Amino acid sequence: MFIPTTDDDVPAIAALMNRAYRGGADNGGWTTEDAYLAGDRTTAGLLHAEIAAAPDAAMLVWPEPDGALSGCVRLEPVGDGVWYLGSLAVDPARQGAGLGRTVLSSAEAWVREQGGTRVRMTVVNVRETLIGWYERRGYRRTGKIIPFPYGDERLGTPLRDDLSFVVLEKSLP
Repeated sequence: MFIPTTDDDVPAIAALMNRAYRGGADNGGWTTEDAYLAGDRTTAGLLHAEIAAAPDAAMLVWPEPDGALSGCVRLEPVGDGVWYLGSLAVDPARQGAGLGRTVLSSAEAWVREQGGTRVRMTVVNVRETLIGWYERRGYRRTGKIIPFPYGDERLGTPLRDDLSFVVLEKSLP
């Protein structure tokens, strides 16, 4: 079950995102980006700034009974019933057991509760396995491609020169 983020959660969220996005295959996660992006995915400072800059957005966490965070997602209204979904992360130790599907479907339900009718996201173009995972959950490529922000190291250091973002979208029933 999702709960809203508190300031105290931000360091744990940053650590979770870094494990999930950049932890490498040796940590058991299949969604890592470490083959084409180096460095941290985020920092506590960047997350604090992102949360402060978008007061209409929600950063939600999925806690375990012991209080540890096993998942997170950021949802932001972008207009016309569309919500942007970003920063979806699941603890790599929990991947492959259905928690990612649960977190994603719970995020979609949360958007519906807010009156949203569509969810939009961007995924790095070379992450075909992850794009396929989202497509199997009803997301479709919009045909829009967004250039990768080379020179802006907030997302890490690119190891390739052919990165971009694929825009995916899903209509909510």
